[in-house]
Amino acid sequence: MAGAALSRVPVVQIDGDGVFKYVLLRVRGAGAPHKDVVRGHGWAEYHADLFERTAEELARHGLNCECLGGGRLAHRPEERKIHVYGYSVGFGRADHAVTTEKLKAEYPDYEITWADEGY
Repeated sequence: MAGAALSRVPVVQIDGDGVFKYVLLRVRGAGAPHKDVVRGHGWAEYHADLFERTAEELARHGLNCECLGGGRLAHRPEERKIHVYGYSVGFGRADHAVTTEKLKAEYPDYEITWADEGY
């Protein structure tokens, strides 16, 4: 049951445009393997806002998550580019290389770059 719920969780959910905070989350179900996912939205004032809303949504399906870190995304769809950078004060820096690979799978025709610099 948890494995089926886990398989339905989208790997990437981000806003279609702009600069915004993101978190890298590890999602688990009871007795199921884990899955790392990216969530990034402009409505979030803090990285914790992204984590808390996602955790609530996942809990309704019997799943839980932990935050592996955060940063920022600069999504420029007109240029087909996403830049991953920065860190979360509360959760620390996400592994931007992992985030970049997740984004490349979702946006194969984009140029996706990352840097540890910036906030």
